[in-house]
Amino acid sequence: MEREMVAEKRTVDRKRDSQALKGLLGVRDLVLGGGVSPGERLSEVWLAEKLGISRTPLRAALARLEQEGLLEQIPSGGYAVRGFTTADVFDAIELRGVLEGTAARLAAERGVTPAKLKAIKGLILELDKCFRDRPEDMLFDQYVELNAEFHSMLAGLAGSEMMRREVERATQLPFASPSAFLEKQEDVLAFRLSLVHAQRQHRDIVSAIEMREGTRAEALAREHARLARHNLEFVMEEDRSLITRVPGLTLIST
Repeated sequence: MEREMVAEKRTVDRKRDSQALKGLLGVRDLVLGGGVSPGERLSEVWLAEKLGISRTPLRAALARLEQEGLLEQIPSGGYAVRGFTTADVFDAIELRGVLEGTAARLAAERGVTPAKLKAIKGLILELDKCFRDRPEDMLFDQYVELNAEFHSMLAGLAGSEMMRREVERATQLPFASPSAFLEKQEDVLAFRLSLVHAQRQHRDIVSAIEMREGTRAEALAREHARLARHNLEFVMEEDRSLITRVPGLTLIST
């Protein structure tokens, strides 16, 4: 009887967690995809019906997205979609760069275990395989996936759970993810070309960490984060036709 109760509880917990994740991903995609406008109040009834979940996990998802900065609470109750300025986005990118730079410096100063160093070097080799003779032949989607893994590894090289957690928190800020302006942009040549430079920086960051050059590792990591800013500037200043294609850019006012 006791085993049956434990098994039933696990089933309920899994179902609850699945519903919460479905709500989180669903609302996030809806907001970043332009399905709701900045300042628009989110209807719990409409969202629950649209996503096919109950209102309890939906409320948990809304609260999480408010913590991430995509939503804001409104005085009358509930949540509304936040709007952003380019300065907001630049600040989020800069904050991620500061934290990743600190993580890289600490890793260099403290030293990295051989296993971790081998793993991140192996990942760089996997990233190298994404590149081809011509930029248009690059394995773009694979690069984006491996790039996210590289940044996750970088955050943990120093062996500090606190640092890893804070870097992860910074990457969840709106538009601060290392791949924020790359997803679904495989046909934009300027973005593909920027990744050649990004991969060179990946290699230099790891080299500086291995050589125990803390100041250099920090500077390289901070400069690397600014590539996201350059990609945003390209969209906003040189090719505004991409605004509706890059997730979330419809939330930014100029």
